[in-house]
Amino acid sequence: MKAILTVLKDLYGAGILFFYYVKWIIALGIPVLYYVLDYKDNIIMDILWVWCIILIIKDFVYKFILKKSHCNSGSCSSKGK
Repeated sequence: MKAILTVLKDLYGAGILFFYYVKWIIALGIPVLYYVLDYKDNIIMDILWVWCIILIIKDFVYKFILKKSHCNSGSCSSKGK
């Protein structure tokens, strides 16, 4: 059971890193592939594109509307130093 949890943690971490760095490329690149380069429809790419759009909207809402940060109070700024 412990090995399964370790694998799941590794997959979760890899997923976070993948979508953090690649979501903008996927969100902007898939429409280019479909409409400019005549790439054939693929349901998996469509689902991946929708997921990236959802993540971008979530980031926008957290940053600009709710004004929340991933940092604790004062841990990301140098004011306390």
